[in-house]
Amino acid sequence: MKKKIFYWSPCLNPVGTIKSTLNSAISLKRYNKNYDVYMINVCGEWKNYEDTLKKNSINSINLNFSYYRFLPKTGFFLSRFSYMIIFLLSFFPLLNLIRSQKPNIFFLHLITSLPLTILKFFNFKTEFILRISGYPKMTIFRKILWKSISSKIKLVTCPTFDLKKELDRSGIFGKEKLFFLPDAIIDITKVRNKNEFIDNELPKNKKIILSAGRLTKQKNYEFLINEFAEFSKTNDQFILVILGEGEEKNNLLKLVENKGIEKKVFLLGYKKNIYDYMRAGNVFILSSLWEEVGFVIVEAALCNSFVVSSNCPNGPREFLDNGKRGILFESNKESALNESLKNFSKMEKNKIFQKKVKLKKEAKKYTIFRHYLELEKILKN
Repeated sequence: MKKKIFYWSPCLNPVGTIKSTLNSAISLKRYNKNYDVYMINVCGEWKNYEDTLKKNSINSINLNFSYYRFLPKTGFFLSRFSYMIIFLLSFFPLLNLIRSQKPNIFFLHLITSLPLTILKFFNFKTEFILRISGYPKMTIFRKILWKSISSKIKLVTCPTFDLKKELDRSGIFGKEKLFFLPDAIIDITKVRNKNEFIDNELPKNKKIILSAGRLTKQKNYEFLINEFAEFSKTNDQFILVILGEGEEKNNLLKLVENKGIEKKVFLLGYKKNIYDYMRAGNVFILSSLWEEVGFVIVEAALCNSFVVSSNCPNGPREFLDNGKRGILFESNKESALNESLKNFSKMEKNKIFQKKVKLKKEAKKYTIFRHYLELEKILKN
């Protein structure tokens, strides 16, 4: 009999965790015919992926309520209000779903407080696996909840070794339950597809500094633009290209205008296939205030980009091996990125090549297939 595997990952906005959750489910279905994989659609998070789910023979279970489209999706307090509504209205539907469907394995990715609360008060034969996504803030509430249900959690997977070590030190979960599991970020077949299309609006004969991601406070693009503005005063070879949409877009456009660098900085919005831009770029910048590993720097590495990243918690420092595979700068420190860009512009081609080769080798650990192999080891353990 096939094992029934459920994925739980409610999300109001298309963050990276949605992609890695989907790829994880695809990996299990693609490489093991003994699994029936189900995605629980809570607030429309899988609506835009229906074709992908169908193509990969992944089932969708709908807990979806029509109210979700009216919920606030941005702002700290408003988004927390939305998550509280999701929690309250999804409690009994999720409880009934687990009781009736009796999944063998239940992966918890986002808004984990809901299934964990259910698990605290009810007993199931299902094996619950907690996937820590991002860089969790160790609030009192989270510590108490995790500690209270730790005995009922089968396994805990972490996207970085640093996070695994931190959780081990906390003593919340037993060491034997903690596992490092690289995110399923890369589908090699998609990386290899080349459209060779770069916007005609970009200046010719300029080197490209590229960055990509949602335009949010976390990504720290204001800092990136300010640092690039200083760098460009003494180095006119480069332009800055930022891909992505988000609530900070208007503020960033105003900043570019105020700095008078409209001909040097280009916010091109969302691009379905960013790999062509990564291949065309000379250097990729991650300026985030925190990241689990930074999906975009893994993708950039696979596209042979040189990576410059903030040493923010928790993943980039580990991925870049403290700068041995790229350049790390002190997160959010004035002039730190400016100096790093200067160092890159002066770096010998051979040294750049060596760091790129090392980083690309590391990035291959984050393919869908490698994720499957590691996850299978963990499940069999």
